[in-house]
Amino acid sequence: MLCLRAIRPFSWRVFHFRPFSFEPLISQMNNCTDEEQIFGLIEKNKSLLSEKQVGCALNMLWQFQKQKTSSVKNVDCVRNHPQFLTLCNLATTKMGFMSDSTLVNVLYIIQQFGIEAHDSLVEALVTEAWRRLESFDISVLSKFSSCLADQHLHYSPLMGKIADIVNRNLENIQDLRSLSVLMVNISSLISQRFQEKLVNKAELLFDTMDSSQVNTARRIVQFLRNIRYRYYPLLERCNKVFLSNMNHLDLDSISKILSLYYSLQFHSFEFILMTKKRLTEMIPLFDHPASCVKLFVALGPMAGPEEKKQLKSTILLMSEELTGQQALAVMGAMEEMESRNSRLIKKITSILHKHLDNYKPVELLRITQALIFLHFQSKELFVRLRELLLSYLKVSVIPSEISILVYALSMLPSAHLDEVRMSQIEAVLPQCDLHDLNIFAASVLRCIQYDHTYLDNIPGKQLKVLQKLDHYGHQRLQECKSLNLLWEEVKSLKGDWFADSLLEETVVTLQRLMDEINYINVAGIASFISRTNYLSTSLLDKIASVVLEQIEKIHPFAILAIILPFSTLNYDPPQWDEFFGTCIQHLNSYLSVLDPLVLVFLGYSLATLQYFPEDLLKTIFNIKFLARLDSQLELICSSLNMKVQFRLMELNRAVCLECPEYQIPWFHDRFCQQHYNKDFGSMNGAQQQIYKMLAEILGGINFVKASVLTPYYYTIDFECILDKRRNPLPYGSHNTTLEKLPKIQLESNTQIAGSGLPPGAEKIALEFLDSRAFCRNIPHLKGKSAMKKRHLEILGYHVIQIPHFEWNSMALSTRDARMDYLRERIFGEGKS
Repeated sequence: MLCLRAIRPFSWRVFHFRPFSFEPLISQMNNCTDEEQIFGLIEKNKSLLSEKQVGCALNMLWQFQKQKTSSVKNVDCVRNHPQFLTLCNLATTKMGFMSDSTLVNVLYIIQQFGIEAHDSLVEALVTEAWRRLESFDISVLSKFSSCLADQHLHYSPLMGKIADIVNRNLENIQDLRSLSVLMVNISSLISQRFQEKLVNKAELLFDTMDSSQVNTARRIVQFLRNIRYRYYPLLERCNKVFLSNMNHLDLDSISKILSLYYSLQFHSFEFILMTKKRLTEMIPLFDHPASCVKLFVALGPMAGPEEKKQLKSTILLMSEELTGQQALAVMGAMEEMESRNSRLIKKITSILHKHLDNYKPVELLRITQALIFLHFQSKELFVRLRELLLSYLKVSVIPSEISILVYALSMLPSAHLDEVRMSQIEAVLPQCDLHDLNIFAASVLRCIQYDHTYLDNIPGKQLKVLQKLDHYGHQRLQECKSLNLLWEEVKSLKGDWFADSLLEETVVTLQRLMDEINYINVAGIASFISRTNYLSTSLLDKIASVVLEQIEKIHPFAILAIILPFSTLNYDPPQWDEFFGTCIQHLNSYLSVLDPLVLVFLGYSLATLQYFPEDLLKTIFNIKFLARLDSQLELICSSLNMKVQFRLMELNRAVCLECPEYQIPWFHDRFCQQHYNKDFGSMNGAQQQIYKMLAEILGGINFVKASVLTPYYYTIDFECILDKRRNPLPYGSHNTTLEKLPKIQLESNTQIAGSGLPPGAEKIALEFLDSRAFCRNIPHLKGKSAMKKRHLEILGYHVIQIPHFEWNSMALSTRDARMDYLRERIFGEGKS
């Protein structure tokens, strides 16, 4: 009894600041319906509030904000309320008693209410959380990482400590929602091996996730975007989550997903189709500028003509209310939509002009690119743009930023860089990666072109900078020791400077590092090769070998990119039959899933290689498939739309000519007639020379036809007919001149070329092949030209191809030599 009496005063001294029971007060807070009721309770009980009640009060205040729409949120009003300050002071004094979850939740809510990172409360909460870090469970750790991310501490030692904890405990983590948050927040500072572990863990836990967890799936896609890894198995599964929840996705969620897909270059026809329907339904729902701009950006590029007209009208109506950032977003969408609405362009550019001083360098580049693409002319705007770019350039010291500014300057009318700016470029070159070097080279070359056109001479400083660009580019390639690091720098490189100066050295570097090619990077390397038109048999053989060894780890979505260089460059690897067979077998179960557009390109690429898988062709040449393709064509830009239609026509032609046993009909007469029903324009210099010489060799202009349309709508430069004794046969009367080609007579004709000719006679097709018909590095005929020759021969022609490098060679430098060359090619002898 005495012991108990001794304890009672002690316990009262230690816990004197707690109320007798805090449950009733928490219950009262939970029953509050607005902020004022919460603040009233705080004012009455501030001397008695416990750490748990402080946490509850802040939580209720944040819940009220979350329930409000953006137009009625009153964050500033709550933050400036005297009792909110009381809560902050109480949180400061009581944080040591808070549980881990309450501590981090208080930090999170405080930040949501806009308390700055340098505020003493935020600093104290972060310090206390850091002290307890090892004891945090996964959900608390994930929320704390989000707090750090909100403070832009992605590269901080504290975020590194969180990454280390995740790495050590990864096997025991079973909560994908919390893990996805951590994955996004630590993605900036983890190794490739750790990235792969996280991807594998996410894939393992995916089936445990509720199918309605759209935000978890979105964060996984965001993580893949952050680490630049287009991992199809996870993307495909996330995409299914989005599709199954489409009716519940709001504009903000759809916009984020579309942006992530665009960055990853991940295409889902079903998602785009459902997104278009969902967004179209939203058009009448929004009348606020921020929402309308977001809808314009998301829906505009995929909308039909009526929807586009409606969206543009809405933006025009509220254009006066747009902010600088909203105008920039609209301009970017208009560029993607290939819009030529002069009224809207003029209105948006006036807003851009008004806010021009507030844009960052990269935004000024986007504005410049959009203005040039949309053919907008405004001397005043371009002058101001130039002034701003130069002012940024004078103080900038970051290579990537300098490259952006220089590139934007070079795009403006009257592109010119003085010696001071050239010296600035020269000074930063040793710090540049290949991407920056390529941007500088493109800029300098554009300025040289301007100077050469409008000035008397090219400044020597520009030529010196070009030489240094070559030097540092070669040096960086030669010193590269990692294929993945090299790939990050070269995957987006293009342009004349790269092709002329660095391409060969890049291929040599790829060959040196090709043992690092694996299932993860093989599609990217293959895509790069097809884009450069550089035939490296050792690299292509390595790609084929990796595919055969690791096909089970390669997603079917990557097969098109892998096959493309073999098709484009007309190359069969040593085990070509096994290689292509393995690729097609891997695809068969996905034929109903792949985008129609992808299947058309895939079918065409294989046809170029004389590979015609029956299952693939039956899938493509099917009424339902073609209807899906038509639906997809409505969603893409006009240039890509036309390219797809041409590839389908070319595939249809190839199957009809090379696989008549499949009994697939030719159904592109109308398309071809619409395309070819126009004048073909003028012949180039080489074609004019050849035409004159052919007329002289064959006996007159009546013995040769120029710009002939063959059955199945191939065009050939010249055609002539030889009888069985190899003598030329005349055509009817001609009205062709050297300057203008005749209008082609169109008809539905799929007969072979020899029909209707005298016995033993044959038609000769002569084609002048320029550099586009050959690989960049060797005179090897590319796939498209080889397929054309093959098809013309099936149609009954004897095909004579005249390569540009033979016609322009020293051996054919005289007219007589060229005449003899043509006689030899046509008659097989030096016939006069």
